[in-house]
Amino acid sequence: MPDIPVGSQIFDLAFHPTHSTVYTGLLDGKVRAFRYDEQGQHEESFVLRPSKRSCRCLDTSEDGSRLWATGKAKAIFTIDTATGTVSETRKNAHDSPVNRIKRLMPQILGTGDDDGVIKLWDPRKSDPIRGYTHHYDFISDFLWLDDKKQLITTSGDGTLSVIDVRGKKPEPVAQSEDQEDELLSIVAIRSGSKVVVGTQTGILSVFNRSHGWGDCVDRVPGHPQSIDALCTLPSSYPSSHSTILTGSSDGLLRAVQLFPTKLLGVVADHGSFPIERIAVDLGGEGRWVGSAGHDDILKMTDLRAVFEDEEGEEAVDESENVQIIQASDIDPQEPDGAVVETSALPEGTAAVIEASDSDEDIRDSHSLTEKKRKSKSSKNALAGRSKKARNQIDADPSFFKGL
Repeated sequence: MPDIPVGSQIFDLAFHPTHSTVYTGLLDGKVRAFRYDEQGQHEESFVLRPSKRSCRCLDTSEDGSRLWATGKAKAIFTIDTATGTVSETRKNAHDSPVNRIKRLMPQILGTGDDDGVIKLWDPRKSDPIRGYTHHYDFISDFLWLDDKKQLITTSGDGTLSVIDVRGKKPEPVAQSEDQEDELLSIVAIRSGSKVVVGTQTGILSVFNRSHGWGDCVDRVPGHPQSIDALCTLPSSYPSSHSTILTGSSDGLLRAVQLFPTKLLGVVADHGSFPIERIAVDLGGEGRWVGSAGHDDILKMTDLRAVFEDEEGEEAVDESENVQIIQASDIDPQEPDGAVVETSALPEGTAAVIEASDSDEDIRDSHSLTEKKRKSKSSKNALAGRSKKARNQIDADPSFFKGL
């Protein structure tokens, strides 16, 4: 799809949950809506300016009939998406500019501002349900866990917190230790059992819900700059349970597989402009991923074209050009769980590392069985490598250098 020019820097974007419509919140305070089709053609649906101050964040109602917009004006605007007009305004919703808004349940909204204050709202009422002040720096992102009815928040103060929206106390049920880094983005993988957080230093921190929220269990370095946006792939892709899309300050939208860690390739390139927001249409199950940066355009990329081509290339690689590490090449003096460092990957390609049988292993099945057992225990053997994570993943800094 051709790039969609919007005339100003995009702070946030949101897709209609059922229709092919995308909404953008702009630096000049405008909200622009665009319709698009399967062939990649687009046209402007409506444009309005609820405030002269920047529109930092957007979200839609469950049926897409309403769009909530907020930002530096500290007010929450309710927009009727059918008419493109403001139907309701909540003035002075926060004392500081609002940085994030998210629909949690049909009748509950969550907002977070620059001072770390989080508020829960019922769209039918003018006053907030509850407020939280345990963060002392800006709220960067929200993640909703529907199974537990919990809101996960990330903040510039370096901590992650867990809010049970059903509780009555104005405090979180859990808060992580200081990660000594700004936490900028968050997404869930593996059916919500793990949570991945993007940081200012370009590290992906992985939290395991079954191990609690006190500290991350894995840390995956590799991005050369901050990871400002994260989202998952549609569930129709086989690798969606462990593959995420990352938007970085270096202007690249990457597809990264976790467990095992592997760069799948670059999905979109914004040049030297940082990527602020990414999202997949149709409630995260569509074919288009929208990415926005500082370049005054909305870039729409067809995921089917990207990942179908990649699957074809991988099929060829697996049959002809697989890079193999022989079991016999592993130093027997190394402790179980020694980390294999991956070299820089060409753009748009994936490195495939497999263990295969050497000639001696084929003749000696007993030796092969013992080596496989050692390989299976490698994950647990990494415990204690870092004071911050029990299962540190040490990746070569050149992991993304080739892009």
